[in-house]
Amino acid sequence: MSKLNDTLLSRLADTLATRLPANGGDPTTSYTAKLLARGPDAFLKKIGEEATELVMAAKDGVPERIVAETADLWFHSLVTLTYYGLRPEDVLHELARREGLSGLAEKASRKP
Repeated sequence: MSKLNDTLLSRLADTLATRLPANGGDPTTSYTAKLLARGPDAFLKKIGEEATELVMAAKDGVPERIVAETADLWFHSLVTLTYYGLRPEDVLHELARREGLSGLAEKASRKP
């Protein structure tokens, strides 16, 4: 299953990269290209909205809504990574680095 997820995230990242203005993304035909062309304020606002919607869905305890809102949040997070020239693999590597660490110890090791 992990390989499927890695492959899916890579494919999504590849598609999102084609939506960048520098790569010919057309804001008139693509929602993602429109977000990327508008810059961080546009997609960061969406992350805030989607995070709030996920919280509300989780509080309601409706599994389908939780999954749908998580997908929306992840999508807009991937748009953010794309804008900054990062890939989901970068996040997966960071999660792998943290695997097996105590969450409390990991947080304490972060630089302020």
